[in-house]
Amino acid sequence: MMRFVEILRIAFDALLRNKMRSLLTMLGIIIGVGAVIAMVAIGQGAQAQVDAQISTLGSNVLLVFSGTTSRGGVMAGGGTGTTLTQEDAQAVKEQCPAVAHVSPLLRTGAQVVYGNLNWGTILQGGSEDFFSIRDWRVDRGDFFTDQDVRGATKVCLLGQTVVQQLFESSNPTGQTIRIRNIPFKVVGTLKSKGQNMMGQDQDDIIIIPYTTLQKRLLGNTRSWGFVVSAVSKSQIAEAQQQITELLRVRHRLGLMDDNDFTIRNQTEIAEASSATARIMTTLMASIASVSLLVGGIGIMNIMLVSVTERTREIGVRMSIGARRRDILTQFLMEAIVLSMFGGVLGIGFGITGSGLISTLAGWPTFISAGSILLAAFFSMAVGVFFGFYPARKAAALNPIDALRYE
Repeated sequence: MMRFVEILRIAFDALLRNKMRSLLTMLGIIIGVGAVIAMVAIGQGAQAQVDAQISTLGSNVLLVFSGTTSRGGVMAGGGTGTTLTQEDAQAVKEQCPAVAHVSPLLRTGAQVVYGNLNWGTILQGGSEDFFSIRDWRVDRGDFFTDQDVRGATKVCLLGQTVVQQLFESSNPTGQTIRIRNIPFKVVGTLKSKGQNMMGQDQDDIIIIPYTTLQKRLLGNTRSWGFVVSAVSKSQIAEAQQQITELLRVRHRLGLMDDNDFTIRNQTEIAEASSATARIMTTLMASIASVSLLVGGIGIMNIMLVSVTERTREIGVRMSIGARRRDILTQFLMEAIVLSMFGGVLGIGFGITGSGLISTLAGWPTFISAGSILLAAFFSMAVGVFFGFYPARKAAALNPIDALRYE
């Protein structure tokens, strides 16, 4: 232990003799480690934001749309047809054991009026299960009921953006608004969900019973799709399979017929978005790692210069009993100390930089303990890797030739 402490002290003394040179050598490591931490923080922050936005869709969600991506040789996206009905949704709810909740979906734009104020917003039709599926809570008032759905009652719930535009600070519950000149009673307001992955405001919405939207505003009984929640996350795939089999039977599709509906799995959406975020994080970290490589080359260069400058010192130490292993350990320790101190300063630089990026640019950042430990490990590894050759060269010097060196 005493021997190690002595080698460490000698390494510090050697580095402190040339403070500016040591600092400039560490600069490459500082920038490299800081850049890696900042880039990983940006990537992980983006991934966390994507995950949070996906979670606003609800729990264990499946989206079922009319139409398919390929039918009869014609390419058409989901939602382009009108093949799904209210009865399909009811059958899925009753005959698919892995399904917990089902709500038909209808969506249109509408101009809403309250007093002398008006606002253009999205009108969403759904059943009483819609709020459980989307995991949407009320801020004031209450949800509409199954009785409201069956009776096509003129009731609605408002998103927070609509509340701010029409009611400002007053309570909308119990008030009457007009949607396309039809009076609707506000039975509640919804808690805020923020923006979705496409940057759309999820709170700029009014939700009414889908039957009311069908009969009183659209004049048809068709549904462009419905939203489903599985009993549990582990049963999402099972629920998707049950829905597919049931709808194919109900729509009398043969073995060779394509589906006339499309099912989108929340897990698939999350995995695709997370994979994209991971690729971007890896790409940015890889680009930033180039700075670490440059810093390592700088350490090797300075250590080679140091070996040349201290050749006579190495000869003196060998002549009084220092072994080649001692010389190698000393110079290797100097390289490790340089890289480790640069790594510590780089971690601070990365954390500070991530905070500034988040504050000034508004980008979400997330710094994990794993990224800091990884940066510390790589900074030490750079010191060992790039310091070994100069240390080996120093240890390989002939003591007599080293003493004669001028």
